Order: sequence, then C-alpha cells, then structure tokens
Amino acid sequence: MAETSTTTSAAPETGSYAIVEASGQQFWLQPNRYYDLDRLQADVDATVTLDNVLLVKDAKGTTLGKPYVKNASVELKVMAHRRGPKVIVYKMRPKKKTRRKNGHRQELTRVMVQSISVGGKAIS
Repeated sequence: MAETSTTTSAAPETGSYAIVEASGQQFWLQPNRYYDLDRLQADVDATVTLDNVLLVKDAKGTTLGKPYVKNASVELKVMAHRRGPKVIVYKMRPKKKTRRKNGHRQELTRVMVQSISVGGKAIS
C-alpha cells in the first residue's frame, strides 16, 4: 500500500517582527537587520526609539494595535547617514525650446534593529 503524505503550503516562519510607522511609511522590521529610512535627526551610533508600532508578532502570537500597540517600542541604532541613488527628471516640450533636467538624491539613514519590546519586555 502506498504511503500518503500531506504537505502544507504555509509561509515559512520568520520569527518575531514588528510593523512600525516611520517617516510617513510603514516598515516591516526584524531584529538584527538593517534598514534604510528617510533621514532621521540623530547622530551616528545613537539609539532611536520608535513608539508608533502597528503590529507585533512573536512566539506567543500576534498583537494588533488600534491604531498602535500600547506600550510597544522598537529600539534602533543609527549606523550611518547616506544618500540614495540619483533619480533624473527630464521634462521637454516638443516643438519648443523648453527643456529641463533635474537630479535628486534622497537623504537616508541606515539603522539596525536592536530590540522589539512590548510592555517593557523585549521579545527579541
């Protein structure tokens, strides 16, 4: 008799993470990873705390805020201030002598996620 096996196509477990609001955007942050955010007013090697936590997932389960999770925070360490890639904007009006070329580089801050905590307890 043939042996049957059952498999599930569930997403792989990513461990603990938090979804936070920073710079007018939402970011999925995991511990011990680095991310590029819009420029933060902080010195290099300084610690920044984000309190606008929308969702926290850990081994116990998922906590969803309405709109923010109470007593939740994410500790970030500022690694460097840098600039993003150059974006060229070129505007031209056909059949006229009107041409305009502009370049833009976004100011970014590279941060490392130190810890995610809920209610004063670090979950990661």
